[in-house]
Amino acid sequence: MVAANLTSLISTLITGLHILHYNGVLDAYGHMSVRNPNNVTNFFMSRDLAPANVANTSDIVEYLVSDASPLDPNAPKGFIERYIHSELYKRFPRIQSVVHSHSNEVLPFTFSGVPMRSSIHMAGFLGDNVPVFDINTVYNSSDTFDLLIRTPQLGAALANDFASNVSLPNATDTQAAHAVVLMQNHGFTTVADSIELAVMQACYTQTNAGVQSNAIMLRGAYASTGMGGGSPGVQYLTTEETVQGWQVISATSDRPWGLWKHEVESSNLYQNLLDPNQTKAASPLL
Repeated sequence: MVAANLTSLISTLITGLHILHYNGVLDAYGHMSVRNPNNVTNFFMSRDLAPANVANTSDIVEYLVSDASPLDPNAPKGFIERYIHSELYKRFPRIQSVVHSHSNEVLPFTFSGVPMRSSIHMAGFLGDNVPVFDINTVYNSSDTFDLLIRTPQLGAALANDFASNVSLPNATDTQAAHAVVLMQNHGFTTVADSIELAVMQACYTQTNAGVQSNAIMLRGAYASTGMGGGSPGVQYLTTEETVQGWQVISATSDRPWGLWKHEVESSNLYQNLLDPNQTKAASPLL
């Protein structure tokens, strides 16, 4: 049972899940969590349910940061990969929200050898480099080799990559050196100090990936004509632009959040029973 004073937080979590689905960052898979501000040793995430279908407190489970076990022994089935969340909260006490996605636009950057770079001013949080976590380097012989973060040990190894090769000091206010880590052949995870910023980062990680892919392809096509030899290659944000740009853009996160919230509130697909502004009932599930 979720405490009454946390209703607003859970409502925001549900809205965030709907926004991520609406923007194609999550589909039937992927998940988001939020730390419990009343007890920072716990966190909330939905039960094993498609993000678009999360609607009420009964769909939310509270877990221990220490081992990702549910507080309620009779809680509904949870996600296998909740250790992504628990180990990040454990490693970085100032992280308040985590998103894990399998975005199609991002996936090629996880295994192609092409590094993801900050390509647009909306994605300065990506910094100078985005690590790629290779789970093959940390499997134990007893692990299931399915790419999933299904143990605390694997979750801790992923969390380590958020702390390596400092890229954006103090930019995301989470103590992590990176706001985003790619996961080889799997997807990406992003961390932030609020649900709204975590959602924004997830959405613009996907947007940045699409823009960068298009720029690389356009550059290649132009070079193949024989006319692009003297022009510079693809140009990315400088270090100063990533840091200072994100400091400005992150301060305006209420603008995209307000738009995205209105979009999901206006859709018959989504139902948030904790949001008094959502007046349309969800379409029946067939």
